[in-house]
Order: sequence, then C-alpha cells, then structure tokens
Amino acid sequence: MISKSTEYALRAVVCLARSDERLNVGQIAELTQVPSRYLAKILQRLVHAGLVKSVRGRTGGFTLASQRNGMTILEVVNAVDPIKRISCCPLDLPEHKDCLCALHQRMDDALASVELAFQNSTLAEILENPGPQWPLGAPSRNPGTGD
Repeated sequence: MISKSTEYALRAVVCLARSDERLNVGQIAELTQVPSRYLAKILQRLVHAGLVKSVRGRTGGFTLASQRNGMTILEVVNAVDPIKRISCCPLDLPEHKDCLCALHQRMDDALASVELAFQNSTLAEILENPGPQWPLGAPSRNPGTGD
C-alpha cells in the first residue's frame, strides 16, 4: 500500500523525533536499518518539504523542522510518495469520463480511507503509544512527555 521510500521516511522521522540531538545519515541509517545512500535521498525530500532541517559540516546532521506534536503521517507520506487518488478512469473508457465505475470508485474509497487515517495520525501519537517494544533503536527522549 505504501512504497519502501515512504516506509523509510516514516522510520527516519520517528528516529529524529526520538532524538535530543542532531543525527547524521549514518546514525539514522543504523537505527532505522535503511541503506545510507537511499536514506540520504529520502532525507533531502523531507528537507525540501520543510519537515526536516539539515546542517552541513563535520558536526552537522538532521533534526525535525518543527514540534513533532503536530506533524501528521500524511505530511511525511506526501513529502515522499503521495497517495495517488483515482479521479478518472485509468482505462480511458469514454463511458467512464464523467464518473468512476464501481471497481475504481471502491478503489478510490479505500485510498481515501488510508489518506484520512494518515491525516488523523500524528507523530506524537506514535511516540506516546509505541507498543511493547520501540522498533527503532534506543529511545533518547521520554516518549510520554512530548520532550
């Protein structure tokens, strides 16, 4: 349902949200188990979208651009690989030019549900309720405090 790039971007954002300090690509790659060269490209997309800040140099690295509380999962998804809704017949059938057929309407409804779920899910919620084990490295922040 979501691309590998999107999965990697979500891992990186969670990793950054859990860190009190700037992390370089190598550190993030190790914690998220993402190939560093691929991760570098994904991080640049997140920087371009304004979700992540980067600092160049020997002591540089990446941090979240803003408070993690308001960032939605959909923002991260849209920065990397937006959900492609179905607005017209993918088969270019003339009889479907004004409305979607039943199959494509149901497919678009499912995409709309996923989009809404991602819009209603924040990074803060993930950090507050991580489940029995954190999936990414050792926590640096206290996840329940919003710090």
